[in-house]
Amino acid sequence: MSSDPLLQPFQLKHLRLRNRIMVTSHEPAYPEDGMPKERYRAYHVERAQGGVALTMTAGSAAVSKDSPPVFNNILAYKDEVVPWVREMTDAVHEAGAAVMIQLTHLGRRTRWDKGDWLPVVAPSHHREAAHRAFPKKLEDWDIERIVKDYADAAERMQAGGMDGIELEAYGHLLDQFWSPLTNELDAPYGGSIENRLRFGFEVLGAIRDRVGPDFIVGVRYTGDECLPGGTTKADGLEISRRLKESGLVDFLNVVVGHIDTDAGLTDLIPIQGMANSPHLDMAGEIRAATDFPTFHAAKIPDVATARFAIAAGKVDMVGMTRAHMTDPHIVRKIIERREEDIRPCVGANYCLDRIYQGGAAYCIHNAATGRELTMPHVVAPTAQRKKIVIVGAGPAGLEAARVAGERGHAVVVFEAANDPGGQVRLTAQSHRRKEMISIIDWRMGQCEKAGVRFHFNSWAEADTVAAESPDVVIVATGGLPHTEILTTGNELVVSAWDIISGDVKPGAEVLVFDDAGDHAGLQAAEILAAAGSKVEVMTPDRAFAPEVMAMNLVPYMRSLQKLDVTFTVTFRLHSVERSGNRLIAHIGSDYGGVAKQRLVDQVVVNHGTVPLDDLYFELKPSSRNLGEVSHEQLIAGVPQSISRNPVGSFQLFRIGDAVSARNTHAAIYDALRLVKDI
Repeated sequence: MSSDPLLQPFQLKHLRLRNRIMVTSHEPAYPEDGMPKERYRAYHVERAQGGVALTMTAGSAAVSKDSPPVFNNILAYKDEVVPWVREMTDAVHEAGAAVMIQLTHLGRRTRWDKGDWLPVVAPSHHREAAHRAFPKKLEDWDIERIVKDYADAAERMQAGGMDGIELEAYGHLLDQFWSPLTNELDAPYGGSIENRLRFGFEVLGAIRDRVGPDFIVGVRYTGDECLPGGTTKADGLEISRRLKESGLVDFLNVVVGHIDTDAGLTDLIPIQGMANSPHLDMAGEIRAATDFPTFHAAKIPDVATARFAIAAGKVDMVGMTRAHMTDPHIVRKIIERREEDIRPCVGANYCLDRIYQGGAAYCIHNAATGRELTMPHVVAPTAQRKKIVIVGAGPAGLEAARVAGERGHAVVVFEAANDPGGQVRLTAQSHRRKEMISIIDWRMGQCEKAGVRFHFNSWAEADTVAAESPDVVIVATGGLPHTEILTTGNELVVSAWDIISGDVKPGAEVLVFDDAGDHAGLQAAEILAAAGSKVEVMTPDRAFAPEVMAMNLVPYMRSLQKLDVTFTVTFRLHSVERSGNRLIAHIGSDYGGVAKQRLVDQVVVNHGTVPLDDLYFELKPSSRNLGEVSHEQLIAGVPQSISRNPVGSFQLFRIGDAVSARNTHAAIYDALRLVKDI
């Protein structure tokens, strides 16, 4: 038996959990037609095989038709969900883990123009800022109907083999009853805290009547809304005591904060640059006050923090949800004493931001997450060892080197710079985004273990590559800033990279023309404003920085608004000319009929990158495939077999921004899905 606090079993009612690490409920948006089919099942089974004690599915499964998911959630109000749930629970159990599901009615936290276009309901007419729907105030028959819907859904989950269920309260309908800010009903459901809790206890009572006393039921709720007039810490402690004393629940899952705005959501689920485990102490207070099984998750990305949470008695089960999106085999590596091999969560929040923007969840630097049916988390070795030369040690090149090395190939990497990292190293210069460098550091460590040879400060040319007698050459040289986008005056502008790297000093009055909408534009603006520049960020889009997405935008705005940065949307920079020692920026609009000017000291352009592809085109005539990739073979997951040049001596590929400007995840995915089959 291990003495590691994380590896101690935990008894929850009749259920014995094999360790103290769990994946809390979240919705990666993988369902098909509202059902947890093969892809969804494979995602949770991978984490069960990796050793997690409990995986919670859905975040959250909808119990009613007037709770339509605003992204791709499980529809727990459909009878057809039961066999799909059964297939998933059987598979997770076979892998040794327990499995539960989170159920909810979203209340106002949805939209009326989703699903069946039914009115949104809530205990007041107050709109939630995040989803913008004005709700109908609940009537008595709505309450009666929804209570029954909860019980029906719970019964379906029990029939599907779930070990238990969790009710989502914070920000959702249960919490909308609990919070004084969102409950304007008269008695018996509004007014005093006892009345505000009545609906929640009626739901729990109906569920118990349906599933019996042995089925595990818990609640995930906020211990403190951190909003004036909302649920206070004292209220949270009182709610916790009442939940325990009711005898209707078996565990408490505690969060802190509110989720009705992007800023509130980001404080409740912190991202990179924010403090780790900021709400752990509050969870610990509730556990101490109730002496009741308590779960918690909120930016606990590393094993040391998780171990402390358990050892210090803060919680009984610690959630490492985004960490398991990054590495589903955390527990197995702890058991094998290989903690240094755990792929680190960098808090980039690409996963959640994609969900809230209507996409499926992907980890910024584990391209196998969400693609378990086609991409490996553990790379299989090959019996056919090849010599592989990789040019470029950014995220694409390093992922290619890591995968090739773990496959057993002889790998050589050439990098022109003194250090690995490419654009990620530039990004990590921001104090808030310095965690991004772990994407590079982890891959370097894995490459070293696999025997990959690196040549830094080495500008690879065609002769350099040929001298290695490679079987495969992968060009991962990235791109360079694309600033030549104006009708005239391209030579007068600088790039966002110039500002971020410090190669160009900030001007006094600066126009940042952001036509890419990614982190580089805002990062440059923040550096300029912090240096004392008067900054205007301009975009031709109807919203600025669309590639940054909601939760990542929050810390930028908190900084940039304090620095008095101006944001201008729907205007396009056409040209720049000199005027003495200053610059005149000529501005128009895609909507037509507008011509404006700005007199500034500096113009910064952020327009993505153009591929640095000279080496690729030099090598192309000597390659066996002339650089061609079979998309059919790539998608099918079989080796590339194109041979168009009978005198070619090697296969040639390019990946990442050496192909076109995209992002870190795309670069890593390029590398994984190509090299896993070499």
